[in-house]
Amino acid sequence: MKLIIYLLLLGISASFNAFGQIKDKGETAFQTSSSWLPEIDIRSDIAIVYGANDRPGLTFAQRVQTWRDHQYRTQFMTGIAWGDYKDYYLGKWDGKNHMDVAQVQQDGKPISHGEYNPYVVPVNSYIEYFKKEIIKKVIDNGIRSIFLEEPEFWARAGYSDPFKKEWQSYYGFPWRPQDKSAENTYLSNKLKYHLYYHAIQEVSSYAKSYGKSKGVNVKVYIATHSLVNYSSWEIVSPEASLASLPSIDGYIAQVWTGTARTPTYYNGIEKERTFENAFLEYGSMVSMTAPTHRKLFFLTDPIEDWPRNWSDYKRNYEATYTAELLYPMINNYEVMPWPERIYTHPYLMPNSKEKVLIPRYYSTQIQVMINALNNMPLSNHNVSGSQGIGVLMCNSLMFQRFPTHNGYEDPQFSNFYGQTLPLLKRGVPVKLVHIENLGYPESLQNIKVLVMSYSNMKPLTAKSHQYLANWVKKGGVLIYCGRDNDPYQKVMEWWDIGVNHFNSPSEQLFKLMNIALDPHDGKYRVGKGTVYVIRQDPKEFVLQSDGDQHFISLVQDAYEKAVRSGHLQFKNNFYLERGPYDIVSVMNESVGSTPYHVHGPVIDLFNPQLPVLENKTVQPGTEAFLYDINRIKDKKRPQVLATAARIYKETMKDNSYSFIAKSPLNTTNSMRVLLPQKPKFILVKDARGTTLTDVKSSWDALSNTCWLSFENNPEGIEVAIEW
Repeated sequence: MKLIIYLLLLGISASFNAFGQIKDKGETAFQTSSSWLPEIDIRSDIAIVYGANDRPGLTFAQRVQTWRDHQYRTQFMTGIAWGDYKDYYLGKWDGKNHMDVAQVQQDGKPISHGEYNPYVVPVNSYIEYFKKEIIKKVIDNGIRSIFLEEPEFWARAGYSDPFKKEWQSYYGFPWRPQDKSAENTYLSNKLKYHLYYHAIQEVSSYAKSYGKSKGVNVKVYIATHSLVNYSSWEIVSPEASLASLPSIDGYIAQVWTGTARTPTYYNGIEKERTFENAFLEYGSMVSMTAPTHRKLFFLTDPIEDWPRNWSDYKRNYEATYTAELLYPMINNYEVMPWPERIYTHPYLMPNSKEKVLIPRYYSTQIQVMINALNNMPLSNHNVSGSQGIGVLMCNSLMFQRFPTHNGYEDPQFSNFYGQTLPLLKRGVPVKLVHIENLGYPESLQNIKVLVMSYSNMKPLTAKSHQYLANWVKKGGVLIYCGRDNDPYQKVMEWWDIGVNHFNSPSEQLFKLMNIALDPHDGKYRVGKGTVYVIRQDPKEFVLQSDGDQHFISLVQDAYEKAVRSGHLQFKNNFYLERGPYDIVSVMNESVGSTPYHVHGPVIDLFNPQLPVLENKTVQPGTEAFLYDINRIKDKKRPQVLATAARIYKETMKDNSYSFIAKSPLNTTNSMRVLLPQKPKFILVKDARGTTLTDVKSSWDALSNTCWLSFENNPEGIEVAIEW
């Protein structure tokens, strides 16, 4: 009660979730192109309806209404770089065929997302179409939150006539083929970046102004892959620059198995490292948005776009889900995209050619996990490990990924992973820092040691160097890695045009810090701070076995001696306490193979049976999601602790507890309920009042919890318990 009064005095509205915990107003959502179906009624807060097109017998407005009729808040999403916009492409909208707006690669082939669905060069006519036929329509139909998905321009594109015209307009000189030089590639990708920045600025500003003209406040969000993934996949997007646009309210971080399982090099071995990759992807999205205070949803997906088997989906889903929970400052989630493809489409069983609908054990586990997200509290706890080590990022990471010039290669984006994986694999929760956000004091506020390289990115403004130099002079420690010999060091950019004649951007930074323009390996004192120089490209740390030893020793020296932050802890795991939840990841390829032990009693939330364990052992290469019984604040109050359904209408009396559970049709509920004592009577009925006879239950005396299982129904299952 004291906490509630304190929050009210501060003017903060405290709200209670169904589990009786105080939380901020975190939200959950999913995106769907379907109308409401009982099989996909997963009971998140928001249904994000995808695509504005009418369908035979079903208008857009009617499709939205089906979700509103089932008590969902409705929002809208559509692709901005591609989509089902045939009326524009084929000339119905303005009488002109616009298929020529397709992004085109060097061989003259357009890049497509499907038939009559090209990836688009966002020319003015396309932007006008998008405003008038998409944005206006959805606002007129009561939509107040719009998600513009995946502003993507492929790095291998840039050969179409519309793009050449945009080049002439932007640069003031004729188009140059990007395959001919590194400078051409850099300029081409910088233009791609600008084109989608401009398109989003235009569309989002229009949405705001049109909404205002109708007396409503329209919010605009960007649903985007991380900078890590776009750079790895050789795609250009505006990314961090959008976070400062006044017309952009936030982002969805599109991180999931499909992005996170992209193979990386570490210790000379190329393979999938899903947890580690997901941790870095989510971290880059936090870095991009936190200083600008934009709202951020984390997405993960129980399956992925590529057809695989249910066991593969489950294993990778647990890895990405664990990674997102290790960011305790985020509790807005898109719990899944496309529930229709998860619950109504068949996929392979392991070691079989047979395709089946989602197995009950997996659908139950998914629903336990997403219902936990409905109640996930924020936390002031840090992920375990030495804090304060950061790695610098820049949007230009996307500019020099394709094609290869002068023989300089960066296999699997290894110059980035060379700075991050050696630390992450040793249990250091490395933070990512966007160079675009250095003007915000929060960006470097908790960073003690900052690692950077210009081997795979270049600073877009000179001002960022001033921020870095000032930070070092005040006591910051910078580790600069790079040979500065890649062909992009000499592109036409601010450090070598006009009054500047530097051979590389790092020379200008070193000059500001009164270091030799081309310093050797070494340690340099700068004001109250320190600069370490390593004349190796970071990719060298991961492309060969034990290639990171020198790098790690310098990071250790910087952390322990230069900033005197104590012992730099190396371990093979990450742990976070988050309200009643324990989140654990134990990595392989790390400093040891020791498992991680959690003392119970805990509920294993990755097990659909929700067992109560006296202790949980987490092996290397696996993750755990647990509910700690000892951290329940009021153990005398009956409450649902974990469930594969969302809980409504709780009623508590002296010796009874009742509630309604809702979840998709054709799925099985599993729930664990805390009670004052062993129940004497349990009654389970459907929405029509029929008593269910297939109910399973058991009592766990260790935790004073009752386990229940029965068939779900979105209309609601009423549970009454007496003791």
